[in-house]
Amino acid sequence: MEFEILRRKYPKFIYSNYNIFEDDEKIYIEYKFEIENLTKFNPKIEILKKKFKFKNIKSNIVKKIVFNIGIIEAISYFKTTCSPQFVIKCGKLDDFQIKWFKKLIYLGLGEFRFKNNIKISEEDFFEIISEGDFIKVDNQKNNFNGIIIPIGGGKDSNVTMDLLKDYKEDTLIFRIGNKDVPTECAKVAGFDNDKIIEINRIIDKNLLDLNSKGFLNGHTPFSAIVAFISYLTAYLLDKKYIALSNEDSANESNVIGDNINHQYSKTFEFENDFREYAQKYFKLDIEYFSMLRPINELQVAMIFSKLEKYHNVFNSCNIGSKEKTWKWCCNCPKCLFVFIILSPFLYKEKLINIFKIDLFEDKKLKQTFLELCGYGTTKPFECVGTYDEVRFAISRTIENIEKDKENLPFLLQYYKDNFGLVNGDLLHYYNENNNIPEKFEKIFKNQIFNR
Repeated sequence: MEFEILRRKYPKFIYSNYNIFEDDEKIYIEYKFEIENLTKFNPKIEILKKKFKFKNIKSNIVKKIVFNIGIIEAISYFKTTCSPQFVIKCGKLDDFQIKWFKKLIYLGLGEFRFKNNIKISEEDFFEIISEGDFIKVDNQKNNFNGIIIPIGGGKDSNVTMDLLKDYKEDTLIFRIGNKDVPTECAKVAGFDNDKIIEINRIIDKNLLDLNSKGFLNGHTPFSAIVAFISYLTAYLLDKKYIALSNEDSANESNVIGDNINHQYSKTFEFENDFREYAQKYFKLDIEYFSMLRPINELQVAMIFSKLEKYHNVFNSCNIGSKEKTWKWCCNCPKCLFVFIILSPFLYKEKLINIFKIDLFEDKKLKQTFLELCGYGTTKPFECVGTYDEVRFAISRTIENIEKDKENLPFLLQYYKDNFGLVNGDLLHYYNENNNIPEKFEKIFKNQIFNR
């Protein structure tokens, strides 16, 4: 449906209420949203209690964080009509907060705007009107200690678990969703079920109904949800550190000359924004940072190539994740990217053992291959590395194969025939501009550069 028509027909999105309660098994968070004159939504979040000792959920600080989570949760519903007014009736935002959330929603919906051909400024996209009351909180004097590691089942979070293995005793794993792969990776890392925080998000069926009817749809900043919910969980469990697995490569835009980034809420910009926001409004001694921020995707792949215990359990294919048994679809940009970035270290037999086929021989992947290399209109809208990293990985793999005097597979032969091999030293890159706490950075540097 047309963006402008929907905005005129449905001018007001309403965030009316939130609630948090519990029973013996779960903590429940519920939200009430409405697109005026269209439909209502009642999404839910569930935190499984297991044997964890959660703090009192009725405090003002919990209410404040839960209220804020609701604004992020609302993005998935708001985007169906992009109503020009975003009305909050259950809480109050100051001018800084309004500006903060407008920026997050605008840039977090960058891919969504690009794919739906929505051309509008951040200022004109929508206004936030908050009609409730401020929730006051004081500085919290809690004894926070230990780490939460959010994981998704891909190579990056497995590397983070390995880098922080010396802190395993006081570490909890955090996952959203009910797929087996993240849990299996955590178990391989040595974390049993009682050390895995499980979060379920229940999407309101009315959203799926609007999607089926052709209302606006597209990518939302999921990692922002991870940020706020993991922060709430860290507070409830007295954990000091939230160690993400977003590398330096996440900062590159998908569209040359425009700030359209599929991974916006994984960028260093968002990380810094969230840290500032949390400190200003939640006043907790909790540190949110990415353990992999100083390095690039190629270096992550180099480290992961040596962690063979994960090779038969990890997976980051978004198409394959929709199957009952999560598998590599071997036909999408994410699969091809992971294949490429691991190829300098694992090609040929070990890599084929993971994917079951040689993706470099698949002629149907030629266009995707070119887009990953930077020779297409845009970079694929997936969590993939930079053009430089892809070209470097391909060049090193070609050199490795030719050194062994073997024939090049189709895609690599095509690359060699049409583009030059690149040189450089991406494997010793280190970005000092990061938020890693000093005690972790020392371990990080030792393990990265003294392996």
